Amino acid sequence: MSDKDDLERKLSELLEDGEMEDIDRTAKEIRQISPKYEIRIQTTLDPIVEETLRYRKIGHELDDRYDKYLKRAEKSRNTEETDDLKQ
Repeated sequence: MSDKDDLERKLSELLEDGEMEDIDRTAKEIRQISPKYEIRIQTTLDPIVEETLRYRKIGHELDDRYDKYLKRAEKSRNTEETDDLKQ
């Protein structure tokens, strides 16, 4: 147990006493910058709706928190289908 305690003590000392280098700080800041462009892909099926419907086949939700979302998704799906039929 003393070896484990020694290792933990050394690790905590290194973490507390060690200084963060400017290079690491700069690299970290660069990684955290959001990208200039964002790629979005439009799908025909909403994965949230599909997963919610699968879970509802398995069991019953206690609070029905996804009901409004499912109604909106169904409404938009029906609108898209009628638009496709018109074309």
